[in-house]
Amino acid sequence: MTPPNASPTLDALFQRILSRKPDAPALLDPINKQRITGQPPKRLSYREADHAISALAAHFVESGLPANSIVAVQLPNTVEFALTVLAAYRAGLVVAVLPLLWRQAELVAALNRTAARAIVTSSRVDGVGYADLAMNAAAEAFSIRHVCGFGNDLPDGMASLDRALANPSSTTRTVIQDGRKAAMISFDVTTEGFRPVPRAHLSLIAGGLALSLESDVPQGATVMSAFSPTSFAGLTSSLVVWLLAGGTLALHHPFDSDVLEQQIDEHKCDTLMAPAQLAMRLGELDLAARLPSLRNVIGLWRAPEQVASSPAWPAQSASLTDVYLFGEAGLFGARRSADGAPAPIMPGPHGAWRELPGSPIAGDILLTPRGTLGLRGPMVTVAAYAPAPPPGEQLLAQPPRDYVDTDYAARLDRTTGAICITAPPSGVVAVGGYRFLSQDLAEWGRRLGQGALLTALPDRLSGHRLAGRALDNARAREALAELGLNPLMVEAFRDRANAT
Repeated sequence: MTPPNASPTLDALFQRILSRKPDAPALLDPINKQRITGQPPKRLSYREADHAISALAAHFVESGLPANSIVAVQLPNTVEFALTVLAAYRAGLVVAVLPLLWRQAELVAALNRTAARAIVTSSRVDGVGYADLAMNAAAEAFSIRHVCGFGNDLPDGMASLDRALANPSSTTRTVIQDGRKAAMISFDVTTEGFRPVPRAHLSLIAGGLALSLESDVPQGATVMSAFSPTSFAGLTSSLVVWLLAGGTLALHHPFDSDVLEQQIDEHKCDTLMAPAQLAMRLGELDLAARLPSLRNVIGLWRAPEQVASSPAWPAQSASLTDVYLFGEAGLFGARRSADGAPAPIMPGPHGAWRELPGSPIAGDILLTPRGTLGLRGPMVTVAAYAPAPPPGEQLLAQPPRDYVDTDYAARLDRTTGAICITAPPSGVVAVGGYRFLSQDLAEWGRRLGQGALLTALPDRLSGHRLAGRALDNARAREALAELGLNPLMVEAFRDRANAT
């Protein structure tokens, strides 16, 4: 059911492709999935994917999840992630994506902040028991009423989604297909702390259009996604770009470079979505000869201040589009020209396809009075980043701000007028796709007792890396693991003498 003048949802996009080519290949698992989750890889057509989505959606409805309730998803980059997200939308639910590195402390905080009613996970991922993590977190989140998972040896009390797929139900629920409805919640850390960031289907589609049009992803493309899907950028660069292109989505669980090249070659992928540092490394390896089918490379920069100093992209390789990521606030892309240098980023409105005059506006880039970079546009959820009201006795509401301040330091180049991003947000530590407040690191270090230190050091590839020191590193690792903190903090206290 679609109301008049409503934009489509992601499930509506999927069903449009299904009606045109039901037997075309839709989703391809990583070829090493057996090692990752203990399950064999799947290859699904649109018809097969549709049956799986309907079975999972029926399971959610029969589990008593009301429409518009939130389902938290912590899954690897496999077919099950795409099926679960689309099934949630078909059942009228909202998806909260949880990074795989999160452990009990972060999971509990996210579940409680969003009042999630269910959590979906996998029994094991890369040897880690995620089913047990989900059960322990659910015990501390009073809103959770349903815990389910994929894989074998699920703990008691966890519903098996593999069983739901094997014994599909015909239960359905009427859902209004309206792109203005809430679709996902991702999680960001800003200078003001941890915050959930909700988005509608319309915002997700706007992000996907900004990626696919700027990089010129062709219709019917076979897209290889080697970027973790548990963020706004991750979801748009995989699921949304695939649905907009109407082709095939091949998935790679990051990272095994040999397996990635084998997948690209076997599936004849023409578009690759990957972290920018991995993309740059591949560009040095004569892509034209090694991966002849590859035509587009989309490099996602978690540290956008590094784009300007990156090396030139080889002229004989596939085209490269730099995608600037600003946490969960938003993104924009700029395709490199023939000389391989990063394209200048000009302030003001920018089209979804910069080389095409009159292209639909993807967003607005501005320099704020603080000397930081601001974003606004259809993909940017301004309300989620609204500044806190100033202290005082005034009861009058402050005027709304129509942009999000990313807190990335920026300036205008006097010669070209382009925006130069010079530094990441002060007080926020970024390790790859994970963010922490520096004061939180110091607090966790203090909890370990006298002589303990946990700090962040600059790193060219990931932005920062964590380093710890304690009187007994082994005891410190055990203590942090017992507190439910993620492996980035725990492994900061590894013994350097034994590190490779």
